[in-house]
Amino acid sequence: MKLTFLDKEHSLNKVLKSQKINSSSIKILFVSLWDPACSALVEKLKDTCDSKGSFLYVVDSYEMPHSFVIFNTSKVPHLVSLKGGRVTSEDYLPRVYNQLHVK
Repeated sequence: MKLTFLDKEHSLNKVLKSQKINSSSIKILFVSLWDPACSALVEKLKDTCDSKGSFLYVVDSYEMPHSFVIFNTSKVPHLVSLKGGRVTSEDYLPRVYNQLHVK
C-alpha cells in the first residue's frame, strides 16, 4: 500500500475527483494525531507500507478539519475505502487494523 499524507483540502478534492474518473481503488484514513490510538496506527503504517498496491491517503484533523465533513467523520481513526463506485466506511478500531493489514 502506498502511504500519502495530505495537508490541504484541495489535495483531497483532487484525489476524489481523480478516483471518480479512473474508478481506481483508494483508501482514506482520517486521524487525529492528538489521539494515542491514531498516532500508534500511523506509526505502524509508516513501518509496514511500501510503494506497491493501492493508495492510502492520511488526513489529519489538525491540518484539514473541514475534510472530515465529506464522509461524516466524527470518530477517529476512520477508514473510507473507495473502489469503483462503491464506498465503504469503518471506524471500529480492530476492523480498521484488519482492513489495513496491520498488527
